[in-house]
Amino acid sequence: MNSEQLTELAQQLRVDSVRVADAAGSGHPTSSMSAADLMAALLANHLHYDFDHPEHPGNDRLIFSKGHASPLLYSMYLAAGAIDEEEFLTYRTLGSRLEGHPTPRLPWVDVATGSLGQGLPVGVGMALAGQRLRHTPYHVWVLSGDSEMAEGSVWEAVEHAGDQHLDSVTLVLDVNRLGQRGPTRHQRDLDAYGRRLRAFGWHTVEIDGHDMDAVDAAFNEAKSTPRQPTAIIAGTRKGRGVHSVEDREGMHGKPLPDARSAIEELGGRRSVRVPVARPTAPDRAARTAPRTGPVQLPRYAVGDEVATRDAYGRALAALGTAREDVVALDGEVSDSTRVEFFAKEHPERFFECYIAEQQLVGAAVGMQALGLAPYASTFAAFLTRAHDFLRMAAVSRASITVVGSHAGVAIGQDGPSQMGLEDLAMFRAVHGSTVLHPCDANQTARLVEATYGLSGVRYLRTLRGKTPVVYGPDEQFPIGGSRTLRRSDGDRVTLIGAGTTVHECLAAADALAGEGIPVRVIDLYSVKPADEAALQAAADDTGCLITVEDHHPEGGIGDAVAEVFSDGRPAPRRLVRLAVGNLPGSATAGEQLSSAGIDAESVAATVRLLSEKVMV
Repeated sequence: MNSEQLTELAQQLRVDSVRVADAAGSGHPTSSMSAADLMAALLANHLHYDFDHPEHPGNDRLIFSKGHASPLLYSMYLAAGAIDEEEFLTYRTLGSRLEGHPTPRLPWVDVATGSLGQGLPVGVGMALAGQRLRHTPYHVWVLSGDSEMAEGSVWEAVEHAGDQHLDSVTLVLDVNRLGQRGPTRHQRDLDAYGRRLRAFGWHTVEIDGHDMDAVDAAFNEAKSTPRQPTAIIAGTRKGRGVHSVEDREGMHGKPLPDARSAIEELGGRRSVRVPVARPTAPDRAARTAPRTGPVQLPRYAVGDEVATRDAYGRALAALGTAREDVVALDGEVSDSTRVEFFAKEHPERFFECYIAEQQLVGAAVGMQALGLAPYASTFAAFLTRAHDFLRMAAVSRASITVVGSHAGVAIGQDGPSQMGLEDLAMFRAVHGSTVLHPCDANQTARLVEATYGLSGVRYLRTLRGKTPVVYGPDEQFPIGGSRTLRRSDGDRVTLIGAGTTVHECLAAADALAGEGIPVRVIDLYSVKPADEAALQAAADDTGCLITVEDHHPEGGIGDAVAEVFSDGRPAPRRLVRLAVGNLPGSATAGEQLSSAGIDAESVAATVRLLSEKVMV
């Protein structure tokens, strides 16, 4: 389209943004209006996308990081003929695919947006996959608002993209000066953004975002700049084209007061339809099926002492050999998480994300949108930094496996800053998540294989120290299951552990057996979903459940067990929770477990105290 036609299309996008927000009685039309010229030029002249085949591997990726500008995105879909007028007017209504912020309920939306600062990290993951693995000439376009440039996650992505020379990424920065409650930090100082981006190795183009010739030229420049990501830094005006709201404070997130007169001021409704260019890559819509074959998992002998993190790294390398869509991402701790084993065997599919946990998870989300199977690993404690990315991964219907090592006080002398003690609660709270905590090497290897192909966010918790191998290499561990390791008809109490506390429970059970106090021991390796049948049977048989976990008492194994009985089913007479209630310091692993009251001696002492009451 020429400039005149693009201007007409931009006005149409503004009009449609105004009227759809007016019909819904809510939305962000003024934030949409500022970027309308930018998106008109992109849609008509630069985007390559087959709306009939959103799975086409050559499709460009368009991420609205400023997801609140959804009226603009849906107006683009209307102009492209992807949706019709009837669906367009369902915006923000019950059951509509056109939600207040975009989600993958729409097939052309790869990831959910709306939590600001996440679009660019996800886009960087997509570009990394394209550069290293897909070798398909798609471009990644990320529309960002100026407010979200204050987010640290943006700068994690900016640095990573510059370092990796990701010339297939273009950040379209809509500098409209106004945030939610007033002016942004740099207002319309385009060079303030440019200086920062150039310092990280970006090519920048600073333009008037309402000068259509400049906008169109900027997109051409972005596509032709080699070995550098490009940022189009566009000075715009919020509410552009309607005098009563243009560049005025207090209009964020509100329909226009008089939509009818605003539409008239914008020149009335149009009906431009845009023939969006198809991908230039060959149509491999079915995507080459990933190589599959038997997974030759590592095998460990019962009685060996092996750290579950070691088993994870070797199992992941084996999985990568059998499944070529598996990729591994790590936060500069691969020697500790043991992802180094994968990196040595499959270097082309290993991605170092450095100490940038938000970029780590964001890249994983981006890669899974392209059909890859990401495994993202770091210390369990540091995943708390990426909690919002994990929350949004669930909203994105993303399928990723996250692995947290060095969990609990059992890591020993490093002290509390390195101890993951909140991670089980964090991941259990993520919608649709699976939470796994293996206790030995063979169980870990099996669960690594089991996570492949699962939907949703999967979390695998691994340990720093060595633990005894208690299961044979051919045993199976279904998701949602558990294993009963000690059992008799006379059991008075059931001990429930996971990870390192399984071994403490076993030691306590052996000591108590010598005193004539039989106890049941359950390995609750699947924390979510929990094995309700086994827990109910234990409650019926013994009447007393004691959960033992290397985690804070809130939200972990104790709560997972308690929730099984929260729907009115018969509950145990007693439910006792042993967890890390103190603030740890530096000490040996054994001293840490004892201080927290979750070692074998503490568990046995608890059973002794309860024994007489349980027998009544």
